[in-house]
Amino acid sequence: MSLFTDWRAPGFRQVWLKRRTDQPLAAFPWAVPAAEALHPVPGMPAVNCTEQFGVPGPWHERLPHFRAEFTPSSGNELQSEYLLPREHAVGVLRAIDGIRDTVASVLQICEVRTVAADEQWLSPAHGRDSVAVHFTWVDDTAAVLPVVRELEAVLEPFGPRPHWGKVYDMPAAAVRGRYPRIDDFRALVRELDPAGTFTNAFVRDVLGP
Repeated sequence: MSLFTDWRAPGFRQVWLKRRTDQPLAAFPWAVPAAEALHPVPGMPAVNCTEQFGVPGPWHERLPHFRAEFTPSSGNELQSEYLLPREHAVGVLRAIDGIRDTVASVLQICEVRTVAADEQWLSPAHGRDSVAVHFTWVDDTAAVLPVVRELEAVLEPFGPRPHWGKVYDMPAAAVRGRYPRIDDFRALVRELDPAGTFTNAFVRDVLGP
């Protein structure tokens, strides 16, 4: 299940439900079923999206929101995503709602979903069931970064873990502190890649020596 909002007003604009064909459709009485195919980003063509209305297909053509051969999302954007403990989901949403106008000013769309805990050392869902809050921003770094900083400030009490490959401004030491197996990972890196072949300045800064 994915919930989409632009944070311009309370509530979610769209709800997307996906399921295996051997499982029943989840009941969701809080939204009216769509009458036509929709794109998560307002104004974008739904032809870019994977099949909707329960049309069955292979998992790699249904789990993604967008067709592999078409433009993903809006195609002209910056992105951020934070994973936080699932038990704090309501508090997280209320915290973002408290700066709704700031977020909405540079936002194309926001997706909220949940993620099961895993045991991958550097996974943002490591060791905890999580709520993931994803932001598709406008393509304007100077405008987006101050909003990201304010967003991270209100999320900080909930222990956010930023997506490694998207925009964030958390200090490297704070990011490292969110991963209880970080020292084990660094030891493994020293063992398997002593020359640092698979590192760069960003990785060294974030993960440390």
